[in-house]
Amino acid sequence: MLFIFGSSVSQTIVNVVTFVCGYCNTTAPQQVIRRRSRFTLFFVPLFSYSTTYLNQCTNCGTLTGLTAEQAQHSLDWAEANRS
Repeated sequence: MLFIFGSSVSQTIVNVVTFVCGYCNTTAPQQVIRRRSRFTLFFVPLFSYSTTYLNQCTNCGTLTGLTAEQAQHSLDWAEANRS
């Protein structure tokens, strides 16, 4: 019997907020990214086994790790400050 299994990674931009980057010290849009690793069987994703959140500066491209709470806070902040 032949089983084809593996993993795949998908990225989704969750939110975009504007603040000063800690690396390049420029006020620029920052993308909040959710990265999921999924187990696949016969190229069909079955379940996620890892979810990480990242912050990417659109000016310099620096990636910074975020916690799930920080990512949720960015969504809450954007909703509260929507014009």
